[in-house]
Parts: sequence; structure tokens; C-alpha cells
Amino acid sequence: MVLHSQILGQGKPFVILHGFLGMSDNWKTLGNQFAENFEVHLIDQRNHGRSFHDSDHHYEALSEDLKQYFDHHNIKEAIVLGHSMGGKTAMFFASKYPELVSHLIVADISPRFYPIHHDTILAGLNSFDFKEIKSRGAADKQLANYIPQVGVRQFLLKNLYWKEKGTLAFRMNLEALTENVSEVGEALPLHFKFDKNTLFLKGDKSEYIGAQDEAIIKRQFPKANIITITNAGHWLHAENPEQFYEAVINFVN
Repeated sequence: MVLHSQILGQGKPFVILHGFLGMSDNWKTLGNQFAENFEVHLIDQRNHGRSFHDSDHHYEALSEDLKQYFDHHNIKEAIVLGHSMGGKTAMFFASKYPELVSHLIVADISPRFYPIHHDTILAGLNSFDFKEIKSRGAADKQLANYIPQVGVRQFLLKNLYWKEKGTLAFRMNLEALTENVSEVGEALPLHFKFDKNTLFLKGDKSEYIGAQDEAIIKRQFPKANIITITNAGHWLHAENPEQFYEAVINFVN
């Protein structure tokens, strides 16, 4: 099965991979900007958005999904950008198939292992009873019992859709993502390397890429530049899109 995507613009292929519990729609605004110069592929990874559901969810599978997508769309070489989980997929893919990646951009994630830290979010999402929750407002109220931050709730509730008249559901495969959440933090295998141009972007308010990560990054991505996006946390592309866009365009040009 081929991953669902939105394809915008014309030119050199530019593939964008969202993070855990996200979807291609999260990148629509920046995608349209990049589409002024590139053929942008906003991808829904497996178990997210409108892509297929599967009980497996690990980086080997996510990487092979992307390889199949490249083959299906006859993409010979692309710029690949990934955020968070998508960044790990991008690192894995570029290390396995370096000939397919001209520039690698990784947003706010390091190759290292991350312990599980989505417990509260998953508990909140799994608490939904769609026999009782009949509106987006009711869904937000339920999720607020677990997540006080309005912005995080808005991001998560983009996964809601009307399955049929009067019945809400989640687009993502919540069961598989909950079952496989430990896989999301897995480290890139130590022998995986990518020797071509790489850009790591980190939010100045995020703890995902710290001082200790620079040596880890350079070991596996020897040509990596690390740039800090100011006034931004983990969702740096949404919190400071202007600086994010400028950093990416300067890198790929």
C-alpha cells in the first residue's frame, strides 16, 4: 500500500514527514511556501492521517513505506525533511538509501534513544467514548482533563473527523500507536550513517536536542549543521515558521 500524500507545486521533489500523532495537514502552510520552488510531497505516515493502518509501527517499516512511495512516484532524488518521529524516519531512510536523498533536514530530534513520554496524551485520547462525545467542543473538554495546554489539544484534535453523520472518530490508528509507542523513541542504529549535507534544527525552548546531542549527531551525520530556531519549542515549524522557512531555504539553496 502506498502512503497518502498531498503534492504541491513543481520542481525538484521535497518530501516532508510529520511527527507522532500528526499528519500532512500540519505542514500545509509551510508546504505551500516551499511549493513556490519545489514539488512538495506532504506525506501521511502509516497509522496517521489518511494513510493505511497496520499493527506494525517501527522505523524499519516507516522507512520501507517511504522507499515504496519513492518508487511509486518515480522519485530518483529528493530533499527530505522530517519532524520528531518523522525526523527519525528521515534519518533511517537517508542512511539506508543515501542515493535517494540530496539534502536531509531533521527538525527537533536527535538520533539517540528517547524514553516514553507520551503516556498522558495517549491516556487522554484513549479515554474518548465516541458514543458520548458528539462534538469537537465535548472532545476538547474531555482532553482538557489530561492536557491543559490549548495548543497541544488543538494539534491532537485535528485527528478527529466525522466517520458518519453524528459520529466522530480518530483518523490515526490509536490502538497500534499506543501498542508501539516505545518504538517511537528508539535510537538510530549506531552503524547507520549519512555522509551528505544535513541540517538539524532545534527549538531554543525544546529539550529534544541538548548540548550532549551534538557529538551523537556529528558521529552519524558528519556533514551536519545544527541551527537553533528562536522563540520555539518542539513544534518549531509552527511556533516560528518564518525563521524555520528561512533556515531551510538557505540550506537547500
